[in-house]
Amino acid sequence: MSDSPSPTDRSGGRTEPLALVAAGVTVVLWASAFVSIRSAGESYAPGALALGRLLSGSLVLVALVVIRREGLPPRAAWPGIITSGLLWFGAYAVALNWGEQLVDAGTASLVVNVAPILMALLAGRFLGEGLPPRLLAGMAVSFAGAAIVGISMSGGGGTSLLGVGLCLAAAVTYAIGVVAQKPALGHATPLQATAYGCLIGAVACLPFAGQLVHDVARAPLPATLNMVYLGVFPTALAFTTWAYALKRTTAGRMGATTYAVPAIVVLMSWLLLDEVPGWMTLLGGVVCLAGVAVSRSRTRRAAVPLAGDDAARTVGIR
Repeated sequence: MSDSPSPTDRSGGRTEPLALVAAGVTVVLWASAFVSIRSAGESYAPGALALGRLLSGSLVLVALVVIRREGLPPRAAWPGIITSGLLWFGAYAVALNWGEQLVDAGTASLVVNVAPILMALLAGRFLGEGLPPRLLAGMAVSFAGAAIVGISMSGGGGTSLLGVGLCLAAAVTYAIGVVAQKPALGHATPLQATAYGCLIGAVACLPFAGQLVHDVARAPLPATLNMVYLGVFPTALAFTTWAYALKRTTAGRMGATTYAVPAIVVLMSWLLLDEVPGWMTLLGGVVCLAGVAVSRSRTRRAAVPLAGDDAARTVGIR
């Protein structure tokens, strides 16, 4: 993929076709990650699985950086890369792995999908993407949906509620990581931002190295292969395609591309793990997605010619 600038009309223009393809690849691979985490989590502790995934991804990404001779990112990119590495690559992976040991893959994806709302809120505050009232309303609806998911699982004791809480924590670190990565991509290439973010996440997870050695020695081959798959595809490939697309559009709009993840995860979980969330859990997920829809809806706009202009401008009419 070329890293040459491809401006996007942030007022509503089209994203270039390659960026849309890249976003689609990311969505499918990230959906598959929820299923692989659930499967590998039967043999690997949360921190060990995160470290193994990040080490596998780092090997692939560093090799690509060397082959492409991209070197180190500029100094201005490092604050965003470090923040996204610690939170999105590191803390997110541990929280999600732990959460998926307590809830099924479909439920985890539904709760984590609160992240696009948080992402848009943070992007509006720190990246100047705006804070429309519909965004705030949508955020409230989505958190209500997450609460329904938690209530639906409370009958089994505190562990299920803990799982939902961990998935919410993963959503928060995910959102902050994306918003931190966006300005870094103004200075670094998508590959640089992904490779060094992944390396930083791996370093942050090194305290789990002993547990990883222990688990590798005892885990069945399919679980280890799932861990390597997580590193090579949902991490090395999908995070790079995400960064490629994010560089060419806004953080809020990229968050919108992940709305399809829960539906894909539920389908994959049903086919591969024989897991389907209960009806109340699904209802909570629908409410979460309804909040997302509210936040991303737009007011109707009409073209009104303004006196003194050679061409008509467009103004918003509610």
